[in-house]
Amino acid sequence: MTGETRETIVARPSAFNQALGIRLVDWVLDRATVELDVTGDHLNRSGVVHGGVLMTLLDVACGYAGTWTEATDGARLCVTLDLMTSFVAPALAGRLTTVATVSGGGRKIFFARAEVRDEAGKLLAMGQGSFRYR
Repeated sequence: MTGETRETIVARPSAFNQALGIRLVDWVLDRATVELDVTGDHLNRSGVVHGGVLMTLLDVACGYAGTWTEATDGARLCVTLDLMTSFVAPALAGRLTTVATVSGGGRKIFFARAEVRDEAGKLLAMGQGSFRYR
């Protein structure tokens, strides 16, 4: 992503995030918020949002939270080293909001945690992970 600005990254998400419908709605130092409007494509055979979709929301939000930079001439990138997830309640429909915050780290690795909530504010899933800067 050399030469891309933060604004470009927000305006043009990854193809994977686009395919799922994930939108970055807030991105500041050590915090990011992403949203997803649930469609039938996100449901598993039981009719609830697939756990992989919830894990993806946690992963994407945490990655953004740790890679915000004031530099306008580029973006920081990261890879996920590990991601622990707890599923708390089924997600059925509507808009899901995931807020992630950085909880620590150093020059090469950062740690972040996130929560996925439904439109009523009900906690659906939470996770925390380790991420390495690229």
